Amino acid sequence: MLVVIPFRAGGKSRLPEELRNDVALAMLGDVVEAAVACADVRVVTSDPAGGLVAGDLGAAVVEDPDTGQGPAVAAGLAGADGVSLVVNADVPRVRPSDLAALAVPAKLGRLALVAAPDGTTNALGLPYPEVFRPLYGAGSAGRFAAHALDVGLDFEELALPNLVRDIDTVADLAGLGPRGGARTRALLGAIAG
Repeated sequence: MLVVIPFRAGGKSRLPEELRNDVALAMLGDVVEAAVACADVRVVTSDPAGGLVAGDLGAAVVEDPDTGQGPAVAAGLAGADGVSLVVNADVPRVRPSDLAALAVPAKLGRLALVAAPDGTTNALGLPYPEVFRPLYGAGSAGRFAAHALDVGLDFEELALPNLVRDIDTVADLAGLGPRGGARTRALLGAIAG
């Protein structure tokens, strides 16, 4: 199984500028750590610091074509075979068990998706990489579901709490709680300290 994690520097624009990079890298580390515990991992990024975090944790680094999240994911899936998961880098609560649950529908030939509360897409489970289309943006969860049906696949929307709750704002960070990944929690502790 493969997990693809797109990571763009400066992507957390709703966080204060002085926190953006550190928080994004801490969350990336938490997501990569969960993923490498259960799968091969490719982090798609053009950010040197993101590449270092990914590489240090055992993930392969794929150069981001820098033309958006969809093309980044497509670059990460290139040459892959079989069940593939796509997970955003801003879900620091994720555990290997969440990724295993995301993979179940894909192993049964279905597309799995986890929608964020705003209707965007935090994670996908693909039965094979070729089913992916670059449909990200506002309302993308609905577009991914419709695409699955268009290509003759059933889909399952999974409400996995650790994948549903992404981090976009200071309020999201404040609500992270004890289930947050160790890197993100440590960073928040240092900020509060």
